[in-house]
Amino acid sequence: MNKLITFEGVDGCGKSTQLKRVSDWLRDLGHDVITTFEPGDTPLGKEIRSLLLAGDFVPVPETELLLFLADRAQHVREVIQPALASGAWVLCDRYSDSTLAYQLAARKLGDSAANLKEMLVFAECGVRPALTLWFDVPVDEAMRRMMKRAEAGEKATRLDDEAESFHERVSFAFKQQFDDNASGRIARMDAAQGMDDVEKQVRDVLKQRFGLSA
Repeated sequence: MNKLITFEGVDGCGKSTQLKRVSDWLRDLGHDVITTFEPGDTPLGKEIRSLLLAGDFVPVPETELLLFLADRAQHVREVIQPALASGAWVLCDRYSDSTLAYQLAARKLGDSAANLKEMLVFAECGVRPALTLWFDVPVDEAMRRMMKRAEAGEKATRLDDEAESFHERVSFAFKQQFDDNASGRIARMDAAQGMDDVEKQVRDVLKQRFGLSA
């Protein structure tokens, strides 16, 4: 069974917090769980992440896209495929839906070449999520949360520091993906609610989709 679950949404949506909570819950149920993220969860990916997000060198949109795809291919081959082959649950913080939202939509690359979505599929190396959890939150709330994190000393990435209009385009792109989601792969979580309520939404979806009981 494919047990790759991806966690998606605008920066500040709370997906990383929920990934940690869900991984703890699944482990308590006795499951083998691997948690991972993009970009940067391989030795090569760590170097790519620094190029992408540190801000020392700012890539043009086309270069940014290609670096994300390079990181994904390395990540799939080195981390995700072996974990799935072992029978583990794989919870991944960002995957191809983020690339569609951030690079193709927000960077406005989607209309520049007909084969860009084919490139995303190529970088996945045949691995598609069984389920994608989209944490939907208003952009102004997401930005308030990011500001709160910054005040607490958490260092922002180059993408965090983009203008609000950029994050609005990202948010709209995620909504479009959900609306076009004929297969039902993407499940919407109301991430404006409190953390416990959001976690309950996530658990309910996992119970329904995978027959989990707890």
